[in-house]
Formats: sequence, structure tokens, C-alpha cells
Amino acid sequence: MLEKLFQLKENKTTVFTEVIAGITTFMAMSYIIFVNPAILSEAGMDYNSVYVATILASMIGTLLLGIVANVPYVQSAGLGLNALFTYTICGTLGFTWQQALAMVFICGVVNVLITVTNVRKKIIQAIPEFMQNAITVGIGLFITYIGLKSAGLIEFSVSLVENGMAKAGDVVPRLATFNNKEVILSVIGLFVTGILVSRKTKNAYLKSIGITTVIGLFLNVTSLPDFSNYSFIPSIEPTFLKLDFVGLFTAKAGVVVVIMTLFTLVISDLFDTIGTFIGTGKKAGIFKLDKDGNMSPNLEKALICDSTATIIGALLGTSNVSTYVESSVGIEAGGRTGLTAVSAAVCFGLSLLVAPIVACVPMSAIAPILIFVGLSMMENILKIDWKDVLIAIPAFFIIVMMPLTYSITTGIQFGFMFYIVVNLFNKKGKEVSPIVYLFTILFIIDFIYKAIG
Repeated sequence: MLEKLFQLKENKTTVFTEVIAGITTFMAMSYIIFVNPAILSEAGMDYNSVYVATILASMIGTLLLGIVANVPYVQSAGLGLNALFTYTICGTLGFTWQQALAMVFICGVVNVLITVTNVRKKIIQAIPEFMQNAITVGIGLFITYIGLKSAGLIEFSVSLVENGMAKAGDVVPRLATFNNKEVILSVIGLFVTGILVSRKTKNAYLKSIGITTVIGLFLNVTSLPDFSNYSFIPSIEPTFLKLDFVGLFTAKAGVVVVIMTLFTLVISDLFDTIGTFIGTGKKAGIFKLDKDGNMSPNLEKALICDSTATIIGALLGTSNVSTYVESSVGIEAGGRTGLTAVSAAVCFGLSLLVAPIVACVPMSAIAPILIFVGLSMMENILKIDWKDVLIAIPAFFIIVMMPLTYSITTGIQFGFMFYIVVNLFNKKGKEVSPIVYLFTILFIIDFIYKAIG
């Protein structure tokens, strides 16, 4: 049955490999089931309800990817998109969280329409091969940066002081001092992971998480399960179907603000997903185009599943659901089919029952895995022709802007813009796809709106 559903032999994998890959992916991104409700609760949403909504949306969205599309990707509430929801839409713009959920729902519907009308497919086909490789490298650095921050190895300090006061904007990263147990455990985890990976140990990532978690017990970093305040599956009623469409379009902010905010949500969700599919799937051969530039049917289904998950998430009570870059952890662990996604979805479901146990795994045990996954994605940099300046410039900006702006979309935006500029001024503008021109104009409109907003 599993062979027929997931084509394991055709993808040169096994049930054991896929299950381990799914568990590893879940462990690498399990933080979101606690972080997302913490962020959305600042918009006035009920923490426990969002906690359940996050898990259910992750589980349903990931199951769709696994069963319908047969790809090893995992979905959950997008980190960054949830911050946009809370701090910009509800905070700066003053919309209620119910109105913001209505925006998320509309965003999902728009992305479904974009997908079924093949707009997403045409965007992916319009991205040149060198830019696809640059996206892979950029996402690798992005994942590494997430890992370094999560490990506590990077801390931020104020670099300049004026009249005894710290100047705003002068916060710079630096290597952390090794005076706390979490950082020490992260360093130990890095060496454990490095040893296991270098020895080509089977299931190296999952074993590293386990070993580092156990070591954390002796350093008092890993906590024992605490069921004292545990509530068995809290109610989802406070956020379920609480979308406010009427209030959204009668809000004081006005229709123009609503439309532009929706535009920002759609653009961010759209290109985060495209970047993730390209960046994480290209190295493993999951993402590939045929000689006519067509995607595999599985990836076309995956794009629809991704958009559908956002709609489901909004109904349950969470911000945009998107495909996670941490899916690359499972892919690196050998996951090649939807069985990886199904295994991760099962883990999400179980976490609803045993949240205190999931919470025991410290970030110091997970972060080293993200850093090493970033390492594994660097090889694509060799596939870029750095001697051709028309290729080197846009590729460079894609690679550096993703980690430094903490945004996959921003990296793609800068890549598109420089790709057009260098080709236009070298009389090669006709070689650029009209779709790249179109979305670059939309990117510029988005930048202008944010600047004057």
C-alpha cells in the first residue's frame, strides 16, 4: 500500500528512511507550535486556541503535501508572516485580529487562483537556472543564520554611544560569550553533528538531536516534562471561524490600505513558497524542469496544497501557513516522498497530546542541525558562472540579501531588479522574461507603499 501511494522504489528510498526524515523535520521546526501562539497572542488572540490551530493547520497542510502531492515538504504558520500579522496589520495599521484573519483567508484564495491559472508555474519557469542555484545558496545561508541565532552563538550589541546614549540603528551582531549553558550545549551539539555527518552515520541529524538533548540534562538545559499545568487539547473555539470580512472592508483605514496590505501578504507568501520549493528541492533533484520548462505534476499539486493550507489555517485561527525551509532537514536526511510529510504530520498530531514532552527538546539541540543543512546547500554556488557579470550581480544580491534581511522574498526581489537593470543597460533586455518585468514592477510598488505607509 505504501509503495503504491508513495512510489518508494522509484524514488530510491525506504519506509524507515522516510519516517526518520519526517521525525527529523518535525524536530527541527517544532519550535513554531510554541512561538506562533506567543506572537499572535500579542494581537489579542487566545494563546491556547492559537496553539491548537497552529498544530491542526500544520498537520492538515502537511498531510495534503504528503498524500495529494507526494513531496517531502512540511507546512506550518510562516515565521515572519505571523510577525507581519501581529505587528504591522494589527499593530501599526490597527486592524483587529478577526479582520487580519479575513485578510489571510483572502490571501489564500488569491494564491489558489494564481496557482490554478498557472501564474505560479510561469513565474518559476521564468526564473533562470543561475538564479535558481543562487536561491538555493541564499536559503542555505538563511537557514544557517537561523541556526546560529537559535543556538545563541550570535548576539547583538550596540556599537556606538553618543552622549552616554546608545544610538538607534547601530546594533551589530557578534560572537556570543560562552558564559551560559545554552550556548555551551549548542557548541557541543555542533561538534556532535559534525562528527556524525563526517563519519556518514545513518540518521546523523536525529541522533545528534537525541545525544545533545541527553547531554543537556547534565547541563540543566534540557528540562523534564512538566504536566502540572497541562491542559488536554485546549478549546479552539475562541479563534475558529472568527474571520471578520464585513469589518475588514468598513474599517477606518480604508479600502486602499486593505488592498495594499493584501498585496503585501500575497507577494510575501507567494515568493517565500516559490523560493522554498526551488531552494530546498533543487539540490535533491525533487525540483526540476523538463526540456520544455514544465514542472513535475507533483510540484504543481504541491503549490495548490500550499495555498489551500493558508485558507484552512485562517478558518482555524492562525496566520499564513507556508512551506517551511526546515523541510530541507528531512530532505538532507533522505526524505524523497510524501511519506516524509505524512510522518511529520503524525508527529504534529501527537504533539497535541504530549506538548510537554516536545517542549523538552532544547533549541540548542536543534540549531546545530539547521547550521549543517545550510552547509549542505552551498555546493550550488559552483554552478553559477561568476565570471559573467550579468549573472554574478543578480546572483550575488539574491545570496546576500536573503540572510541579511531575514527574508527569502527580499532576496528574490533584489535578484529580479538587478537582473533587469544589468541586462537593460547591456542591451539584453529582450532576454528577460516579461513575467520578471511584471513582478519587478509589483515589487517596486510594494516598496513604495511600505515607504509612504
